[in-house]
Amino acid sequence: MNVSDIKPGMKRIDVTVEVAEVYPVREVTSRKDGSKHQVEEILVGDESGSIILSLWDNDVGKLKEGDVIKIENGYTTVVRGSMRLNVGRYGKIEIVDEDVKANTENNLSDREVRPPKRYGFPKGGRF
Repeated sequence: MNVSDIKPGMKRIDVTVEVAEVYPVREVTSRKDGSKHQVEEILVGDESGSIILSLWDNDVGKLKEGDVIKIENGYTTVVRGSMRLNVGRYGKIEIVDEDVKANTENNLSDREVRPPKRYGFPKGGRF
């Protein structure tokens, strides 16, 4: 899959990308239980485009600019109108020896997007 093919709400994303830029690590507090977590955002891409990859806790600090990585079973989220690529607990990141160059001019995370619609029960539990 090419980065330019990634859309909001996608799952099972397999892509090989170059790490173009690593942003400073931030600490965030979970809205669910108040626990503290580390988040690292990394701009990754291939020849077709780039996207911000969000890494959490144990995955923070493992990648550097110029690394080429293979992401398996990734998924996208929308954070404040900006699309992000995530790995999560069922995904995998592996540094590989391939020649991939990031196209940072076509940054999918710079475009404002709407989160995908969630289907479920209406509020109040009635149909």
